[in-house]
Order: sequence, then structure tokens, then C-alpha cells
Amino acid sequence: MTPDIEFEALAEDALLLRFGNRIDLDINARVQAAAACLRQRLPQLECVPAYASLLLRFDPLGWSNGDGQLPHWRVQVAASAALAEADTYIPAPRELLIPVCYGGDYGPDLAEVAALCGLDAQAVTTLHAAADYRVAMLGFAPGFPYLLGLDPQLAVPRRSNPRQRVPAGSVAIGGNQTGIYPDELPGGWQLIGRTPLRLFDIASGNPSRLAPGDHVRFHAIDEDRFLQLAADRTA
Repeated sequence: MTPDIEFEALAEDALLLRFGNRIDLDINARVQAAAACLRQRLPQLECVPAYASLLLRFDPLGWSNGDGQLPHWRVQVAASAALAEADTYIPAPRELLIPVCYGGDYGPDLAEVAALCGLDAQAVTTLHAAADYRVAMLGFAPGFPYLLGLDPQLAVPRRSNPRQRVPAGSVAIGGNQTGIYPDELPGGWQLIGRTPLRLFDIASGNPSRLAPGDHVRFHAIDEDRFLQLAADRTA
């Protein structure tokens, strides 16, 4: 697995592994497998996966024995050895179901997305909820999941005029990806629905509800169910 991985020192305590240079499900699957493998075999490393790269954070003093070799070299050698069998390492993903109220005040861009796709709003909702998604990475803001697996028919450009405030829980499409805003944030993605679930809670032991590698499905709910779930969350 390692011959086609590029290793790059980013800082005295960071090494970046590059698996490719594009957004691709297969490349991201390799990144996720590598992260899972390294977490198991080298737990002293902090692994942060992205679309096509994997950031390794480490303690430079812990990887130096005074023989003059740089810690980055030691981390690279150890990671390369561990990753030799990573292609056969297939972690069992978590499966999560996310309720979404599509359209209306919860998805103000649904009609525009439908028009851009040459579909009606119900078809957009059906296609969006029918897909299997994988959390490729978290980024932009704490707990924001970038999800791969969007039906190509639903790929639409971002808004030309981003919003200053996007409500927490908003489910959106940007290009060939879909995502969920974990908090009220500025953003330019097309809003097609909203989930009542809380995506990020700093007071929780695991603040982010979703993690890279998770598999996600959406299911449509009506406004009454949305309000009930939102009330249960805050009770």
C-alpha cells in the first residue's frame, strides 16, 4: 500500500500522507482504512483523515531517542510498516440514520435545486434520501460532515450569494457533495432540509455525532415529527 503514498513533513509534530489529489470514493476508502489501521497499531499517533490525505500528529520527543534521526523519519518508517497490510484492513463502519424535514422553511432552496436538476421537489427528496453516504471527512467547522455518495443527478453549484446565517442542522448540497451544518454558520450550499438532531456538542465526551468513515442514510420526516424530535432533544 505504501509505495504510492507521499509523505510530507508539515511541522515538527505533524506528517501528512497523500493518497491522491481528487475527491474520489475509492481514494477516500483507502484513507479511512489507513486511519483505522494506524489507530489500532500505532495508538500514540493522532490520525485526522481528509478526502485524499491523512494527517498524523505525534509527540516529537516520544519519537526521538537521541541518535540524530528526525522524528518524522521514525514516524514514516513505523507508519509504512503498519500500512503494509492496510488494504486488507476493512473496519466495520457505523451505520447512522438521520431524520430530515425537507423543503419549506427547513429547506428553502429545494425548489431551486429541483429546477436546476430538471426534477420536481419530491424527486429530489426521494433521490437524496435513497442514497448511501460515507462521511469522507469533518471540516469547515467542528462537526461538519462532508458526505460522499450523492446521486449525480442532484449535483448543483453552490449559491452565488452565500447566506450569513444558516440554521443548525441544515442539510445542504454543494457541488457533488452533501453535508449538514452542525451549528448556525455562514454558508453557500443549497439548503434542501433540516435535521432536528444535534451534530456537535462540545460538552459531550464525543462532541461530534458523526465521524469519518461512518455510513449515513437520510429519512424524510414531516414538520410535526421534526418538532417532536427537537423538543425531545432539549428536554
